[in-house]
Amino acid sequence: MRCFVLAVVLVSVFCAAQESGTFQPSTTNVWGAEYPRIDSAGRVEIRVKAPDATKVKLNFWSGPKLDMVKQSDGFWSVTTQPLVPGFHYYNVNIDGADVADPGTHAYFGGGRPASAVEVPEPGSTYYSIQDVPHGAVREVWYKSKVTGTWRHALVYLPPDYEKQTKIRYPVLYLQHGGGEDETGWVRQANANFILDNLIAAKTCKPLIVVMAYGYVRRAGQALPDLTGKPFGSPEMLKAMQDMASAFEDDMTQALIPFIDSTFRTLSDRDHRAMAGLSMGGMQTFQVTLNHLDLFSYIGGFSGAGGMLVLGDRKLDPTKDYNGVFADPVVFGKKVHLLWLGVGTNEPERMRAGLLRLHTSLDEAKIQHTFYESPGTDHEWQTWRRDLKELVPRLF
Repeated sequence: MRCFVLAVVLVSVFCAAQESGTFQPSTTNVWGAEYPRIDSAGRVEIRVKAPDATKVKLNFWSGPKLDMVKQSDGFWSVTTQPLVPGFHYYNVNIDGADVADPGTHAYFGGGRPASAVEVPEPGSTYYSIQDVPHGAVREVWYKSKVTGTWRHALVYLPPDYEKQTKIRYPVLYLQHGGGEDETGWVRQANANFILDNLIAAKTCKPLIVVMAYGYVRRAGQALPDLTGKPFGSPEMLKAMQDMASAFEDDMTQALIPFIDSTFRTLSDRDHRAMAGLSMGGMQTFQVTLNHLDLFSYIGGFSGAGGMLVLGDRKLDPTKDYNGVFADPVVFGKKVHLLWLGVGTNEPERMRAGLLRLHTSLDEAKIQHTFYESPGTDHEWQTWRRDLKELVPRLF
């Protein structure tokens, strides 16, 4: 049996005085692993021990795909150009088999545990741990009659939640993207540190944040067989619609009542928000616009608008989303904030669709905020920035 030992070396060169600096292990590494390593330039060198392999490739999911070169010691290596700052999933393909790097922790993305590196953003501390009071992230399980199962969620509680026992807090429901799960906003995005730092700086109100699993199937519903069904096929669209409908019911009928009965929330619509990235942004628009009796703050990160954005037409304010945009005055009284976010380097279809939605909302005189993350793709750095900019505007 072939034994493949992976080591990832992130090599970046410090530019001070035009001299090379030392490499630092990535913050995503497991205990004691020297590699991957990173420097300020963000270049990445991958080393993979696979002496019997005939072809090895490096695959950064939102970045370079490179052939690796075999060395005399049985290692394969390659060095990338500098990557943009942020969190980057990757895998190594050895003779056709995608494998993870044991030097890094596993992060759930793409429907599976994956390797990742963190390229620091120079001068940025908003998503790193700081010497400030810290909130707590709790795991909770709630029983859902919609799914007939126990379901899992993470809940961020602000600093002093346990001490200030007479205070009630507003709630943000924050959803992950496709192929990820409820752990993503904490493990990949450091959302708890973002919130800690914003609260400490007094740029936002203390709040509770709920991160729930976005994949839902109704009780008794069979898992659809989508083998050979392409994206956009009738079968795929029906499966997506069924899941979106089940998620909507689970959230409104099970999750929200559970959170309001378990934690000290302000349970009126003026103190409840929802936001999400990619698939979670699509879910956000469906849930909130169908339930404006429950929500008054809405945020879509690289996914607002759902299938309308992925299509090729403009918003019809009198018909789409059951006509909630038909009267801008009425909508403005109900919704305190409508947020659309996108990275400037996102896939053209996504970016063009969100720009088209933004223009359509302007033409319909619907007040909203359109945010563009400079230089970032469909990736966590875009969504970290969205969260940082959105939260101070809530409540």
